[in-house]
Amino acid sequence: MTSQGNATFSADGKELEFPLVPAVEGCSGYDISSLMKETGNVTLDVGFVNTAACKSAITYIDGDEGILRYRGYPIDELAEHATFLEVAALLFDGELPSQERLSTLKEAVREASVLPEGLEKIFDAFPEGAHPMHILSSVVPALGTYYADSLSIKDEAAIEKASAALLGAIPTLAAYAYRKSIGESFIAPDPSLEYVENFMHMMFGKKEDKETVDALAMLFVLHADHEQNCSASTVRMVGSSEADLFQSITAGIGALSGPLHGGANSAVLEMLETIQSTGDTAESFMDKVKNKVDGVKLMGFGHRVYKSYDPRAAIVKKTTHTILEKNGKDEQLELAMGLEETALKDDYFVQRKLYPNVDFYTGLIYKSMGFPTDMFTVLFAIGRMPGWIAQWREQNQDPAKKIGRPRQVYTGATERSYPA
Repeated sequence: MTSQGNATFSADGKELEFPLVPAVEGCSGYDISSLMKETGNVTLDVGFVNTAACKSAITYIDGDEGILRYRGYPIDELAEHATFLEVAALLFDGELPSQERLSTLKEAVREASVLPEGLEKIFDAFPEGAHPMHILSSVVPALGTYYADSLSIKDEAAIEKASAALLGAIPTLAAYAYRKSIGESFIAPDPSLEYVENFMHMMFGKKEDKETVDALAMLFVLHADHEQNCSASTVRMVGSSEADLFQSITAGIGALSGPLHGGANSAVLEMLETIQSTGDTAESFMDKVKNKVDGVKLMGFGHRVYKSYDPRAAIVKKTTHTILEKNGKDEQLELAMGLEETALKDDYFVQRKLYPNVDFYTGLIYKSMGFPTDMFTVLFAIGRMPGWIAQWREQNQDPAKKIGRPRQVYTGATERSYPA
């Protein structure tokens, strides 16, 4: 490494210098864009563990210290004080919104919550019992056909309209997907209700108490963005081809549907149900985990990024107690708390930094609120919508943008002839 912080690389008698691109906080990056041109070779980084594909000013994470900030604001402060739409505007614009900006966004979102005439008919094509996430990933690109004047990626007014359309329509589409999946008629949005309250109204057809609405709004804030995760990276990858915002968001929904990304909270509930059915205690189950008993897997602990306590998990834990105490004692909560207590005092889990993550408690909250397991990932998609939009918009405005095109290390057959 040179005195300026750049890195040197030697290969086949050549010595290359890779400039250091400094970060404001966290990991800086070495610009290796000249590597293949100079050496004929590429780097191999399966899962992009060490590769930064972009520069971003949206979200900062320090996994070792358990830090998460949106545009510089700590997640605990936003979760406590900010509304979901206020956070959305912050992610889009880079600054907390003025009252005028927030009012304008609210009105645009409220208008978009009423689906365009004709779109509801698309739901008739899906069979009863269809998974709500599959329905959602089908109707979002269809929504884009009703906003033909908002598909331009060069027009800021069109992008703003598309952003509000997606943010406003996603709760309605999600609620309708749920109602379709259970064979019930749709409940139209009520423009007099606030964002989250309106969603709950369309889901269940009743007025929810303030504690429940506030808790769900807070969970949406916690999920609003999380840097370059699988779905956000997918939105950026598709957007890099200059695909419109609706198509790019649809790709993000598909990525989120995978159990390794959006399905962790439902997996936690399945784990708790399995523990109950086998008669295990928290301690005996954790012993099985430590002894690597076949078929035993610990869900909701550890994180790809966080190597200390997930800052979102600490916030969710408090809310879990509030909601479940209001709705009555829950044996699964007691079991979950036992698992956490066992892990935090056992060197096996502490040394491996297996702390509860945000998914550990969210499933319990969703279940207590009345959401079926099939809706958990859909709820995640509603919360993540502002982050996906912000990531797409940031990349779209980046003068250094290039179409995403990863390289590969080929390991297949060499040239061979087709048999005569």
